[in-house]
Amino acid sequence: MRIGELSRLTGVSERALRYYEEQELLRPLRRPSGYREYSDAHVDTVRNIRTLLAAGLGTVTIAEVLPCMVDADGQLAVACPELLDDLVRERDRITAAMDELAAARTMLNTIIARPAPAGADVAMDCDEAVGA
Repeated sequence: MRIGELSRLTGVSERALRYYEEQELLRPLRRPSGYREYSDAHVDTVRNIRTLLAAGLGTVTIAEVLPCMVDADGQLAVACPELLDDLVRERDRITAAMDELAAARTMLNTIIARPAPAGADVAMDCDEAVGA
């Protein structure tokens, strides 16, 4: 199948599919005319790439882990045990980022909920500060 058909079947833009190829996540056959030729297996590969992207992995990491992933009843599973440490590190990195964002949200909630004290001296006109 050609790239347009793969795009239609997966819901992924042709541009993204070309990017996946540049990142060596997809390896279509090339016809003598230069057209890419995709197989049904590429549909599954694209879906797996999308799953790993949704899991927070970057394309460099996906290129490393994708060959060690298998489809287990419609979900990805790790086929190479040595990959687990890398995935745990990625999960921990995402957890730390989430914790930082949650702390920032808590601080903003605190600032938003706290009114200025009565008679507070405002250094500048509030309208100027917000660009009104």
